[in-house]
Amino acid sequence: MQRLLGIFFVALSAASFGTLAIFSKFAYADGMNIATVLFLRFSLSAAFMTVIMILRKERFPRGRILAQLIGMGALGYVGQSFMYLTAINYASAGLVALLLYLYPFFVAVLSFIFLREKMSVQKIIALTLALFGAALTVDPNGGQLIGILMAVAAAIIYSIYIVVGVNVMKHVSAIQSSTVIFASAGVVFGLLTLVEGAHFPSSGAGWLAMSGVAFIATIIPVTAFLAGLERIGPINTSMLSTLEPVVTVILAAWFFNEHLAPIALLGGGLILISVILVARSELVKMSEGQPTI
Repeated sequence: MQRLLGIFFVALSAASFGTLAIFSKFAYADGMNIATVLFLRFSLSAAFMTVIMILRKERFPRGRILAQLIGMGALGYVGQSFMYLTAINYASAGLVALLLYLYPFFVAVLSFIFLREKMSVQKIIALTLALFGAALTVDPNGGQLIGILMAVAAAIIYSIYIVVGVNVMKHVSAIQSSTVIFASAGVVFGLLTLVEGAHFPSSGAGWLAMSGVAFIATIIPVTAFLAGLERIGPINTSMLSTLEPVVTVILAAWFFNEHLAPIALLGGGLILISVILVARSELVKMSEGQPTI
């Protein structure tokens, strides 16, 4: 049952994360800049999660676990976001997105080395399908070397974030970890906002978009991601997360009338197949009574 819940949580996380680009586009259209969007995203999320923690009577983590969570937020989320958003200035958005989705491979390698996770043939096939699917979905076009290196760096940082999260989630709940991660990332982006200048929403539509960024595209996916990570491990979690670009493409077509090319649909199909393979693998383990991670 725990593995099935893990699959559901990660799928929910990917679907919710897939809305981030849509809500952000509406926020930028209202005059907001990147630093302010990210500051409000994480500070609003941290405030909301703090209230949830108080209601649940959960304590803030302490010691080494607290330090690791702060690092995940202040270094992991901030570093990944900075590298990703900067890379877009030097390479096509499609290529950057493709390179970011190299992270399942990095997670698999890091997990094999540091966590001693086994790589089954089924997982290798699913990883390969997910990568090809992401490549077809995002339609890469090329870019400068600096952009490529930054995008790869974003994937590596995110991979480390996931692997570190495996150990951390053994000691804290998804609520506790999300609160600290949001707060630490919010502090860093708050400082960046002070340096660059704040550009807050200028209309109700802007605040509505910002609410979507904070709640639908941040609180729900990050909490669900960490809850799923705890149950099915880093490799399966990273592969299931490749559902995200499929959701983004579908929503972009719906809201902004962006053309869905047949090759993108093929890519989405490959990603869905990889997700089915992962889900099937986890359900088999569950039926055999193997322990959850």
